[in-house]
Amino acid sequence: MTTLHEPRPYMDKAVPEAWEAASAFATAVSEAASQRGLSPAESELIKVRASQLNGCVFCLDLHSRQARRAGVNQQLLDILPAWRESPLFSDRERALLAIAEAATRLPLDAAVNVELAQARSTLTEEVFAAAEWVAAAINMFNRISILSEHRVRPRDSEGKLS
Repeated sequence: MTTLHEPRPYMDKAVPEAWEAASAFATAVSEAASQRGLSPAESELIKVRASQLNGCVFCLDLHSRQARRAGVNQQLLDILPAWRESPLFSDRERALLAIAEAATRLPLDAAVNVELAQARSTLTEEVFAAAEWVAAAINMFNRISILSEHRVRPRDSEGKLS
């Protein structure tokens, strides 16, 4: 049952200086991740998976488009929720997705720590940490968009607003 409620303020509009700081943080994370060897496509996979888990419609819409632009195959996006069951994801992508899920589904338990140890053996320390930063950042933005009730607007097949 849906309950009607007063719209909440958009956090980004109500406190723009905090939004500017969050945006600067996201830019710094993105640049640091890129400098440490995390590709834009890999960063977007992390963002899409975390946004799926958090149920952030706005971020899913945005980052699915950005993932495709960065070269992520549509098939991978389609099967992303079942990445563990698919042979289509590389070991590196599996490691990054394990990090995305761990950072999103806190607290860490024994099974997650096993997956993270496997991820750590696949990735360099810098790439592992960069992936954690990307996951932490998107989790923050998921919460901002969900709390602000950011709306998704209809788009055409090219991603342009309808």
